[in-house]
Amino acid sequence: MTAATNKVEAFNGFSQWLGFGNRGVIADNDPVEQEKAMKFNALLTNAVIFHNALDIAEIVRQLLEEGWEITLEDLAHISPHLTEHINRFGEYSTHELGIQPDAYDPKLDVDFTPLRDQGPAAVGFGQAA
Repeated sequence: MTAATNKVEAFNGFSQWLGFGNRGVIADNDPVEQEKAMKFNALLTNAVIFHNALDIAEIVRQLLEEGWEITLEDLAHISPHLTEHINRFGEYSTHELGIQPDAYDPKLDVDFTPLRDQGPAAVGFGQAA
């Protein structure tokens, strides 16, 4: 129960951090506009988490290629709720929007079988020890 609560709280905190505009207050009284604001923030949050997961997977691949040993315990302490690399108030360029990215390769050369055997309660990202 605690692990699930920690995951939800981590997501909510990350989502609030991303949706910093107007201090998170939805100023519109229209329920449709309120729902849009919440869904757009959830979409943004999920997109950033996905991007972070892609970056993490790429780094894990690079470390494996360099000969590092990556354990399940190492991966269990990695959270996709990273904020250090996000510059919310910076300058952003759109000149790269037309560039087609490489196809995503979901394969990581890590054996997750022990985690499957332990069940979903034993698996958690960013859990406190």
